[in-house]
Amino acid sequence: MITLLILIYLSFISLGLGDSQLGAAWPSMFGLLNVPLHYAGFISMISAGGTVVPAVFGGKIIKRFGTVKVVVSGFLLSASALLGFSFSSSFITLCLFAVPLGLGGGAIDVSLNNYVALHYKARHMSWLHCFWGVGASLGPIIMSAFLLHRNSWNEGYRAIGLIHLCIIALLFLSLSLWKKSDSESSKKSSSAGLKKALSIIGVKGALLVFFCYCTIETLTGLWGASYLVEVRGISKETAAAAISLYFFGITSGRFISGFITMKLNNRQMVRIGQIIIACGIVTLVLPFGNSTLFPGLFMIGLGCAPIFPSLLHETPKNFGKEYSHIIIGLQMGCAYIGTSIMPPIFGWLTSFASFKIFPVFIGVVLVIKVIVAEVMNKKVDGIK
Repeated sequence: MITLLILIYLSFISLGLGDSQLGAAWPSMFGLLNVPLHYAGFISMISAGGTVVPAVFGGKIIKRFGTVKVVVSGFLLSASALLGFSFSSSFITLCLFAVPLGLGGGAIDVSLNNYVALHYKARHMSWLHCFWGVGASLGPIIMSAFLLHRNSWNEGYRAIGLIHLCIIALLFLSLSLWKKSDSESSKKSSSAGLKKALSIIGVKGALLVFFCYCTIETLTGLWGASYLVEVRGISKETAAAAISLYFFGITSGRFISGFITMKLNNRQMVRIGQIIIACGIVTLVLPFGNSTLFPGLFMIGLGCAPIFPSLLHETPKNFGKEYSHIIIGLQMGCAYIGTSIMPPIFGWLTSFASFKIFPVFIGVVLVIKVIVAEVMNKKVDGIK
């Protein structure tokens, strides 16, 4: 199980590398592609929209084919998409390759999250997403290096695509390790459909919570660099590095959270994270010049750190292990809907109100998330 856990961690590092490329590269890409700045939202929307399909139907897919086959298929799709990005020179081509990128990422994400929620303790879920943060932090650094030394965002994508191919090779070597645990998971899983899962008390609130959380995380990762460049006057290269600090906040926070979960429960972790995000937003807008930008972004990332893994790990406890494979898929589907529709909506809003609305927008979404999460908790507690 230790060998398998290490491989799962490596898979999430690779997943994070691909997820963080667009936000870091876009300030350098949009001019070469001859499209407006806010068009990054369309690529993000298509990619995130693609993730909804494997997320929503992930329960049935995993039950039929097993975790490892779904993960390998996901990496094949993602690798082909990233390599496609690396040879693209038009906006339309990028949009086309965003489809398999989303489908692959969704398949990897829902499969491994459900697997860890069922087979490992809360600290391992935190560390799983910590390793996603490792990849997401390294992604902008890799892209920044290629922009600085090679003046090429294409080569940055190519490097990540090749890393995905290496993960596929490791997964093929580990096929025998997955068979026993996949068989056990299948026996525990319910064959109930989406309608039954949605009828469980508290599930609909949980879906909205995931929608709001991923809106905050995605908007900060995708548009944070553009906010620094357009509103605060930071250079493109420095802005890309600053976003890596945001992802580092997520990474370090999830590493620390793995230890804190030994003392605090999942709900307490979520509440602490929400408070830190609020502090980060306030720090970001303090009237002390640019000295608060880096700490503000780091704090937002630090606050995001415990929320997603804690919410996922709480799913079997809140709604039952027999439904976890379905509900985790639904939760992640709603998370992906948030990541697909909110970036272009925000980008569209900035064409009228400018990027100055960025911290206010994520602050409002945070307030909505807090209210819905607390109402959901009360409903779930009422039926236990």
